[in-house]
Amino acid sequence: MSRRIISLWLPYWHTDLWRRRNQDEPAESGLALHTHDGRRHVVAAADRVARAGGVVPGMALTHARALVPDLSAPLLDVDADRDALERLAEWCLWLSPLVAIDAPDGIWIDSTGCDHLQGGEAPMLDTLAGRLASLGLTCRLSLAETPGAAHALARYGRNDRIILSAGGQGAALAALPVGGLRLAGQTEEGLQRLGLRTIGALQAASRAPLTRRFGADLMRRLDQAMGTVFEPIQPLRPRDAIAPRRSFVEPIGTAEAIATVIDVLVDDAAQELVRRGLGARLIDLRCERVDASVQVCRVGLAAPVHEAAHIAGLLRERIETIEPGFGIEAMQLVVVRIEPIPADGRMRGLLAAEHGAEDLGCLIDRLRNREGIEQIYRLAEAGSHLPERTQVRVALPDTSGRKRNPIAWQWSAQRPARLFSPPEPIMVLSTLPADPPRLFVWRGERHRVRAADGPERIHGEWWHDADEYGAVRDYWVVEDDEGCRFWLFRQGDGIHGWSGDLSWFVHGVL
Repeated sequence: MSRRIISLWLPYWHTDLWRRRNQDEPAESGLALHTHDGRRHVVAAADRVARAGGVVPGMALTHARALVPDLSAPLLDVDADRDALERLAEWCLWLSPLVAIDAPDGIWIDSTGCDHLQGGEAPMLDTLAGRLASLGLTCRLSLAETPGAAHALARYGRNDRIILSAGGQGAALAALPVGGLRLAGQTEEGLQRLGLRTIGALQAASRAPLTRRFGADLMRRLDQAMGTVFEPIQPLRPRDAIAPRRSFVEPIGTAEAIATVIDVLVDDAAQELVRRGLGARLIDLRCERVDASVQVCRVGLAAPVHEAAHIAGLLRERIETIEPGFGIEAMQLVVVRIEPIPADGRMRGLLAAEHGAEDLGCLIDRLRNREGIEQIYRLAEAGSHLPERTQVRVALPDTSGRKRNPIAWQWSAQRPARLFSPPEPIMVLSTLPADPPRLFVWRGERHRVRAADGPERIHGEWWHDADEYGAVRDYWVVEDDEGCRFWLFRQGDGIHGWSGDLSWFVHGVL
């Protein structure tokens, strides 16, 4: 599986934040935040109005005021904006466990293996953009194999959302300016004086003279963007997160060694969870390999849990998905999402109430974290007396942090073990108006009724559907000569034509 990196760029990040903090400022006036570069005051960020007037970041503040006379130019609060960017990066952890800050106004998201959870790469970007728009943020998104290529496309690409196929960096970046390679200002100016204004021109130039003149960082950035040199991203660690870490004298790679480290890390995390009175809902196991890459194993829990055995068991089942490569030199367990332990305690056993029975929550977690299991649900009462509406499928608690339904396994003893939806029609060969059928044909087989119990009358629910007003069903439990039991019903009361057409159905088997 090729690496996939999302670059999230917020072109108006600083000005949007400033307007949030100063809501009394009129939005019609241009806004440019400034800073001091050691020699003069320069524009650090500009909003749409200021940019429409010709103001761009890096411009001298005096020049910007000359272009837009009524320009508002407060001082940039670097620390506050970086703190806000960290909070936004933590918010992005819903999409992937590998999120890094691309300062000062961007975020990298390693989405490798995550797109199928959102329906594909394009829907994934649409979902991300939509959620950011709901927060009032304007963004540009690009998806590529390398952080460098994604960074350049997000800032200099033609579209707001770009998805670059594997191996397409060379052609896609050729026409982009060299500024997309995240070079130092003097290096970028020097390349432009030499006529090397695009990344394609830089690729075609001789490497040795450029390296001697500008240093090794120039070609390293180019190679990282093209994917010939691996560029790691430093994953963000949520503030106040429970994140025990262990580094090793010698790299490890066996399943037994990984399991041993998992037990140690989980014990440390569980002790801290107990101390805080909290439970884990989402956990990342980060394996730092010797090639500077990070592999993440993520597990979610159906309810807040602080038991070490429970968490360790889930992680040990995922060891086979970890690829140690040439070795793992450090491992870290990060509790990404925590919640208070509910007052009613943990969910108890499936079939037995004896102490020590398997915890239902543990079983659900094991199923949810296995590959290939897309959905686990339970049946819940729906507040209807029509058999096909009595129960509905309800999703079990997930790891998204949304409100959860309590797990309560409810069954109606008055209904058959197997219910057909929709009811299947039968041909009645012998019956009396007020009695069950004596002989009927279902699925091509004849069944002679030797005993029956009923009827149970159920009226239509006109508040759900106006066509059900006055409708009647008469249900019977019948047994044929071979001992098979069926749940049959007749539409109509046998007297009024508007109550039903007197057709018969089998609705279930007992």
